[in-house]
Amino acid sequence: MAFTGNFMATSFKQQLLEGAHDFRLTGGDTFKLALYTNTASFTAATTAYTATNEVGDSGSYAAGGGTLTRINPTTSGTTAFTDFADLSFTTATITARGALLYNTTPAHTYTNPVVAVLDFGSDKSSTAGTFTIQFPTADALTAIIRIA
Repeated sequence: MAFTGNFMATSFKQQLLEGAHDFRLTGGDTFKLALYTNTASFTAATTAYTATNEVGDSGSYAAGGGTLTRINPTTSGTTAFTDFADLSFTTATITARGALLYNTTPAHTYTNPVVAVLDFGSDKSSTAGTFTIQFPTADALTAIIRIA
């Protein structure tokens, strides 16, 4: 199995301290989610989007994935968090094992830096239908990006 759980890229953690990512809904960066087959291999050292082992174009899914709609960062207690709206690809025949969440418009000189690797736990498929990525609730316990 090539995917080994969900994790933030180590380079993303450094880039946060450098101010390279802006998650604000208004004026923030553009983030995308690309889907990958079970032959893709990512580690915490993965630094940038790659087309290698990405699922093929189908329906509304095209290379590079889909653009995510951000939810404004906020806090609860001592945890800061942000999230994204669910993302769907229509009329698509896709089998994906996981995804890369990455930034297409970062500050500084980074090119398509990875934010996180998402492991679906098993292959997920659609056949000429809608393939949807459901993001967790945007709160301090379950948001896709949390800093405690």
